Amino acid sequence: MYSYNQFVLNNGLRVIHLEDKTRTTIVLNTLYNVGARDENDRRTGFAHLFEHLMFSGSKNVEVFDKEVEEAGGQNNAFTNNEITNYYLVMPKENVETAFWLESDRMLELNINEKSLSVQQGVVVEEFKQRCFNAPFGLLWHHIRSLVYKESPYRWPTIGLNFHHVEDAKIEDVRAFYDMYYCPQNAIISVVGDITLEETRNLSEKWFGDIPTGEKTDRFLPLEPLQTEARTETITANVPLDAVYKA
Repeated sequence: MYSYNQFVLNNGLRVIHLEDKTRTTIVLNTLYNVGARDENDRRTGFAHLFEHLMFSGSKNVEVFDKEVEEAGGQNNAFTNNEITNYYLVMPKENVETAFWLESDRMLELNINEKSLSVQQGVVVEEFKQRCFNAPFGLLWHHIRSLVYKESPYRWPTIGLNFHHVEDAKIEDVRAFYDMYYCPQNAIISVVGDITLEETRNLSEKWFGDIPTGEKTDRFLPLEPLQTEARTETITANVPLDAVYKA
C-alpha cells in the first residue's frame, strides 16, 4: 500500500510526493486546473492551444525538448475538458533539471508572434485532420451540442471552430496564460526514489518565488433540465451508416 505526502508552498502551489525506491526514474507531473470548460463559446480551443505553446520555450529555456532529451528524459502532455496535464520523466541524477524546466515555463512562457503563429498552424491542422479528414470526425461536436445547451461541455477539447484558434490575438493568449498558468492553479506530483525533504527543498528552490497569480472561479452555468429526447440526422460522406446513442 502506497502512502503519499502533500504540502503547499506559500504561493499556493500544491505538491504531492510519493517515494518509491524501486524506480530508477523520477516523474514530475504538473496539473493545471484549466481545460475546455474554462473557455467561452467565442474563444474555444485555447486550453488545447496551450498544450502546444508550453513547449515553445520560456525565459531561460530556448528549446524545451532539447533540454529534456539531453538530460536523458522524456515528456508529454494532454488536455481534456477539466485539466491540462504535463509530465516529465527523468533519471534520478537529473531530477533538478525537471524542476528547473517546469518552473521556468510556469514563471515566464515565451509567448510571441512567431511562437504563437507556429502553434496556431499545428493546432488548426490537427483540427482539420481529426474533424474533417476522418469519417465521423465531427461526431462529438454533434453529440455534445445535443446533450448540452448552456454548459461549456457542449464543445470538445479541440474546440468548436478552428477559426477561434486561427484568429487568436496575442493579448488574448497572454491573458489566458496569466489567468490559469500560476502556482495557485496548479498541482505538482513527484514520484520516484526521492525523499520528502529533497522534494520540499527542490520545490521551494524552483517554484517558491513564482508569483501566486489570481484566484480563478471555475463557474459552470446551470444546464436546463432535459425533458424530451433529442435527435439529429447528419448526411455526410462516410463509408457506412451509423447510429449513436448517448
